Amino acid sequence: MSAGLAAARKGAGTRTAQGLLLVGFGALLFVVTRGVPEEHGALWTTTAVGFLLLAGTITSELLEPLGLPHLTGYLLAGVLAGPYVLRLIDEQTVKGLSPVNTLSLSLIALSGGAELDLGDMRRGARSLSWAMLLQCVFVLVAATGAFYAVRPLLPFARALAPLAFLGVALLWGALSVTRSPAATLAILTQTRATGPLATFTLAFVMTSDLVVVVLLATALGLARPLIDPAASLSLDAFTTLGHELFGSVALGTTLGVFIAVYLRLVDRQMLVVLLLLGFGASTLLDYLRFDSLLTFMVAGFVVRNMSKQGKKLVAHIEQAGSVVYVVFFATAGADLDLPLLRELWPVAVLMAMSRGFITWVAARISGRLADDPPTLRTWSWTGLVSQAGLALGLAVLVAREFPAFGDAFRALAIASIAVNEIVGPVLFKLALDRAGETSRREAPSLSAIRPPPTPR
Repeated sequence: MSAGLAAARKGAGTRTAQGLLLVGFGALLFVVTRGVPEEHGALWTTTAVGFLLLAGTITSELLEPLGLPHLTGYLLAGVLAGPYVLRLIDEQTVKGLSPVNTLSLSLIALSGGAELDLGDMRRGARSLSWAMLLQCVFVLVAATGAFYAVRPLLPFARALAPLAFLGVALLWGALSVTRSPAATLAILTQTRATGPLATFTLAFVMTSDLVVVVLLATALGLARPLIDPAASLSLDAFTTLGHELFGSVALGTTLGVFIAVYLRLVDRQMLVVLLLLGFGASTLLDYLRFDSLLTFMVAGFVVRNMSKQGKKLVAHIEQAGSVVYVVFFATAGADLDLPLLRELWPVAVLMAMSRGFITWVAARISGRLADDPPTLRTWSWTGLVSQAGLALGLAVLVAREFPAFGDAFRALAIASIAVNEIVGPVLFKLALDRAGETSRREAPSLSAIRPPPTPR
């Protein structure tokens, strides 16, 4: 017992020291930002990255006794340091961190692809198939109906005819099927969870990216003639989509082969190689208008399943993983528009809650149809709540394509995504804890989803 008390005191002392360190550095940066408020540039951006890394890491450890995921600490540190609270980091500096976010997303997608095992996916194909159908199609339809039902609460809807607003609701439904691979991987990296829930969630979230991209293009093509009667249903969007998907898969496969060969023959300075790929390949993909997340996910998948270098790749990425996740989510926290969230929070919370409920219903139905074990039936929906980059990208696209109501739609979308971004990781970590998959004991893989046949 005395050893336990000593450990507790040591833990309390360490956290006190961490808190004082965080306050001290924050106070120093507060004084500096007030002394040179107009200073910007590479040095200031580097300072912001360093402070977000420090603040995010310490805040996550201070929140750890509460059982909250580290990701919540990263987000909270970014919110407090951002332009709407302490203003230690202003909007211009946050925008200057976009290259860092590009690198982070590339490594996150590469790691996600490298974690997908083809054998496990085959053995869990029935569960994944039913979940993909329900979580995409059912959520799309139900979320569209939910958005249409709250029409009286939306000021911008008053100027739209019922049919036009149906098109807007369809766009909201498409936005609702997006998930956050980054949040999923961040929680799994922190908890090192193993078992059906962890493996199923990773497989579903990463592979659903392809399905979601197709659904988004379809919804956009169907919504345009509803909103604008002068417009007609065009196949150009699907031609562009085909080019994007084919190019992304082809380039991702080539990139995966290159990485596997490099790991097999050289396997040196891999961190430098990952940095070059993250920045260089992302720039090329942006120029070619390919999907960078899909490309890097395919590359990781190829390394994992078509070579023996998958574990090496994951190990190299994990070396930079802690830094990547801290900076990415702390920057996301700093970029949260708190005044907008405060203005729209009633409708945003309502839409986030309705999406969570729809996701839960879809998970219960798909779990029964696939004959999933109780763990998946109860908790599989929790890993599908978080939203991030893809949802924000769709909101920006809608604002650009439909200027009459696009800004209001984007504002509501950002507010709702912010709620999901904050609540989703907490729910997923709670589910992993309750399912016992964050313990040290080895849990069964996705293949255990299909129970053995009952003897007769």
